Amino acid sequence: MSTGPDPAAAVVREAKPSLVDSAEEALRTWLSTGRHRPGERLPPEQELSGHLGVSRGTLRTALRRLEESGEIVRRQGSGTYVGRASAPSLDEGLEKLISYSELARSRGVRLELGELAIEERRLGSELGELFGREPDSRATTITRVVLMDGQPGSWMRDVVHPEVRLPSPARLRGSLERGQMVLDVLLGLGVAVAYNRSHIMARVITGRDQVGKALGVTETTAALEIEHVTCTADGAPVERSTDVFLPTSLDLHVVRWLDDRPPVPPIARGSSSRPRP
Repeated sequence: MSTGPDPAAAVVREAKPSLVDSAEEALRTWLSTGRHRPGERLPPEQELSGHLGVSRGTLRTALRRLEESGEIVRRQGSGTYVGRASAPSLDEGLEKLISYSELARSRGVRLELGELAIEERRLGSELGELFGREPDSRATTITRVVLMDGQPGSWMRDVVHPEVRLPSPARLRGSLERGQMVLDVLLGLGVAVAYNRSHIMARVITGRDQVGKALGVTETTAALEIEHVTCTADGAPVERSTDVFLPTSLDLHVVRWLDDRPPVPPIARGSSSRPRP
């Protein structure tokens, strides 16, 4: 007696994942590696769909699923970002010198200028030794509060080498009001910046000290202080800055890779195999 297809076998047979399922899993695996940090903007849809080998419609469906789970955030007219906590923050890798303004743009954080003071101040012995000048020499000192999405995020003080001819205070203020950092100003002037040396330490601020008052702190708060010395290729210092960040305003990290594989492997159309990470 002939037998037809076994209905039970059809039920237990593993269904092939759809292209949307595969795209969703590939994106989730990619995000989990840490290549893109929370709050960082992802590549545009056209680039991602090319990496995945799927249509933009398929990609958008996969992204919508990740958005519903909070793994990404999509902002109309701005882009797609890795999901992160609601507090605005900058996410800095230690491998490359990048201006905070560039970090803010890549993470969709709006920088604004708070309190600002531009002064010609005496260097003193420490900075005089750093810049190779007499302690009584005077240099431009820029002290300010940087707001991140409208909230106080950091207090910064930059001292620029006396030989660097900065723009007038009014023009300098205008640059800072547009969200630029002193590093951006130096690069715009053609200063041959090559690297900086950073000293990172923990710091406690209170509502009674200068930094705490500027940042609106009311209780004793742990903060992150970074001291930068920005240098030219031959090691000559051109600027020394001290930046104090509130706890949620900066995330420092180092990511180390064994190789440089494409961020997202292509998905073979019609394949039932799972995408490799």
